[in-house]
Amino acid sequence: MKIGIMQPYFFPYLGYFSLIKHTDRFILLDDVQFINHGWIERNRILKPQEGWQYISVPLMKHSRDTKIKDITIRDESDWKCKIFAQLEHYKKKANYYNETISILKDALCIDTNSITKLNHHILKVICNYIGVEANIEIFSEMNLLIDPVNSPDEWALNICKALGNVKEYWNPEGGVEFFDTTKYEQSDIKINFLKIDLLRYTQKRREFEPGLSIIDAMMFNNPLKIKDMLDNYKLL
Repeated sequence: MKIGIMQPYFFPYLGYFSLIKHTDRFILLDDVQFINHGWIERNRILKPQEGWQYISVPLMKHSRDTKIKDITIRDESDWKCKIFAQLEHYKKKANYYNETISILKDALCIDTNSITKLNHHILKVICNYIGVEANIEIFSEMNLLIDPVNSPDEWALNICKALGNVKEYWNPEGGVEFFDTTKYEQSDIKINFLKIDLLRYTQKRREFEPGLSIIDAMMFNNPLKIKDMLDNYKLL
């Protein structure tokens, strides 16, 4: 069995979905400290002219050591309408604008104040749209008893050991310098680092902006094309 484990990101980029597609189980690690200015409550889309801008979910104030699972959404403002307003400029150039907006409405249509549950729902809706079979679970809801974690790279290791029958753990390429691979080898778990090749697609502008939210790829590509994009990777 191949396992992928990531924090719950908000409309993440193609590499995140590639990891989901190529693993048997994908776990959203929400029992760790929330870090400000990451990807859990925000992501990037194109600006109306050149460059990119953030779309984001407003969060309630929280202490520095609050865990992701306890982070809640601040619903005082109509943040969903703001996001759709930020996306309106795509209508002039994006061939799949209407389809994408429809899917995004489904993705954001969940009655919850939990950022983890919101992102979980978003990931499932997007995977269904692009035709990716996904087994996505929330760690804090799994009631999985794991060994004590003595360093950050042991979260994935101890989860894999507790699950049993895990032959491979897959992680984004950014973890190459972060993980002590010998720990995994000693537990007979092969660790792979996925590096996705972010192929250019037309954004109907002069400069291509790579690594944006999957929303951008959805605006300019049909689901089959996006699904194919997820296969453009190599393992490090």
